[in-house]
Amino acid sequence: MPSPDRPLLLSQAGMNKYLAPIANVWLRLRLNEIGPLVSLFACGLFAWAFIAIADEVTEGETHELDSAILLALRDPQNLADPLGPSWLEEAARDFTGLGGYAILTLLTAATIIYLLMAGKRAAALLVFVSIVGGTLISTGLKFGFERPRPDLVPHATRVYTASFPSGHAMLSAITYLTLGALLARIEKSRRISAFIMSLAIIMTLLVGASRVYLGVHWPSDVLAGWSVGAAWAALCWFVALQLQRKGQVEKPGETSLPPKTNSA
Repeated sequence: MPSPDRPLLLSQAGMNKYLAPIANVWLRLRLNEIGPLVSLFACGLFAWAFIAIADEVTEGETHELDSAILLALRDPQNLADPLGPSWLEEAARDFTGLGGYAILTLLTAATIIYLLMAGKRAAALLVFVSIVGGTLISTGLKFGFERPRPDLVPHATRVYTASFPSGHAMLSAITYLTLGALLARIEKSRRISAFIMSLAIIMTLLVGASRVYLGVHWPSDVLAGWSVGAAWAALCWFVALQLQRKGQVEKPGETSLPPKTNSA
């Protein structure tokens, strides 16, 4: 006589058959650990945010709010004059320069040279691929959307490319968040690590906000730039954690250079 529990056992066996590969992938990608899980979740969340913003921009749903914010930041009697004292406008130009190609290239090059000198060749290659890859993605997205720059207010700084997404916001997010995560991971103190990451986030936000204040980007451009930049930085960090586990990227304190030996 067949056991009444047999259908339940067969159902559980079938479920285990399909869940086993998922569990294997989950463990292989180290999603049972906080670092890889958070980085992959952040990548998906920010990628979804970018897609949602891009969809709204394509349909023209953001134009009214974008316009209202830009006009709210200008003197109604003189749209060429941003609100606030003159030093604030000058400070905004300084902040926007932190997301410029020249500054980010210099910062990236200095970091790569430091990592090479410290014997962390794989980490240097990872930083290079992360930043260059993000730059190519930014350029491709600008060509793909070809959104015109804001024409409601005069631009307070020169611009040369399309508007969506903001290259300054995106590349500053990629560069500062990637380098911030790298430095925070090397630092043993949690307080100092938190300070480094907070500083990276603040610099990213200042760069993006300055683009809106100077009238060279719609607010939705900046939000999209932050989103895709953070998604790419999170993905690169996820890949770094996977490669590090396999020994293809050095851990903190490790070096790819052979140890020095004292000659007799």
